[in-house]
Amino acid sequence: MNEPIYRLQNLEKSYDGRTVLTIDALHIHQGEVFALIGPSGAGKSTLLRLLNFVESPSRGTITFRGIDYGSEEGVPLEVRRRVTTVFQRPMLLNRSVAANVAYGLRLRGIRPNAQQLNRALEQVGLRYLARRRARTLSGGEAQRVALARAIALEPDVLLLDEPTANLDPYNVGLIEDIVLRLNRERGTTIALVTHNVFQARRLAHRVALLLDGKVIEAGPADAFFEAPQDSRAAAFIRGEMVY
Repeated sequence: MNEPIYRLQNLEKSYDGRTVLTIDALHIHQGEVFALIGPSGAGKSTLLRLLNFVESPSRGTITFRGIDYGSEEGVPLEVRRRVTTVFQRPMLLNRSVAANVAYGLRLRGIRPNAQQLNRALEQVGLRYLARRRARTLSGGEAQRVALARAIALEPDVLLLDEPTANLDPYNVGLIEDIVLRLNRERGTTIALVTHNVFQARRLAHRVALLLDGKVIEAGPADAFFEAPQDSRAAAFIRGEMVY
């Protein structure tokens, strides 16, 4: 197992005095696909914002590549740029597909070339739509454009927030294949938030279940699904209401 790229220790996140996330310890290893499952309101998206350094913890530390960041330490821009998020509903500009893929690079002061854009679009199977207006695309195509935009940035970590929640099975399969190839061929660390335990089982090396802002169980995917140690994890896997 590779060294952790993230280490979370004694982590807490509160809003207006209300604690929504409490994590004693959690590791995400470099080069793995890590799935975070749990019901709505469990704290999954809050955790993703912390991993993306969009927000700071109220207490505790996030160690990223061996450097600790807490509630007081600002995260340097060059560190934050090593992490990219693709959301459930991608925001696309009313421009061409290629212009949308180029947008993230331009924000970073990088002048993209046609080879970079074509390579990213080829990886998601959309090179033939490079000149199409992005807002005319289907939901599955739009999500793949968002993935291409993230791939073009070559992040160390790709965070996916319910990336296939609104897609049909065909497009779910396409997205999952892109994610697996990106992890396998580039070694990109991927943290995936999903309600879908079947998707977590298909994609993840390791899985964690979050309930009421706490990690109930975390471990290798095979052991998590075949022999969960916590009764709530076993119930969740069976599809029972445990929240």
